Amino acid sequence: MLLDLARLFLFPALMAFAAASDLLTMTISNRVSLLLTAGFFALALVTGMGWEAIGWHTLAGLSVLMIAFACFAFGWIGGGDAKVAAAAALWFGFGYLLDYLLLASVLGGVLTLGILQFRNWTLPAWLMGQDWLVRLHGRQTGIPYGIALAAAALLIYPDTEWTKAVDLFQLAMR
Repeated sequence: MLLDLARLFLFPALMAFAAASDLLTMTISNRVSLLLTAGFFALALVTGMGWEAIGWHTLAGLSVLMIAFACFAFGWIGGGDAKVAAAAALWFGFGYLLDYLLLASVLGGVLTLGILQFRNWTLPAWLMGQDWLVRLHGRQTGIPYGIALAAAALLIYPDTEWTKAVDLFQLAMR
């Protein structure tokens, strides 16, 4: 039962935390990426994922890490975003990676356009006390792309082997 709960909630909870953190502070702690990585390897080993599959998942994560850090070097995304994207790729492997990256790109575009439009509006005085909202409204601030990365991950995750391995009916009956 605990294994099933970990399969269902560990990855989504950490991705949701990354999104909330990015929205509120414009940073994603390294701990989130480390927990995602450690959680993947722990669950992969405990659930009996084969070494070859673990290797392919690792290669997917490392591939995204290299590309994401190139994007970071050009100033296109933040370092936390790069690490979280790579950690998500580790969980998805190549089987769901393209779907994840395409959906994250589309959601990131929508998020960016929405925030740019939001920044054109005058922020009401009663919201000026919300530091995170003032920071998000500021034109010099970047885009909290971790929100798009997390949203895409949360939309893709239910289709993965991680959740398909859980018998929800049995879990509900316990």
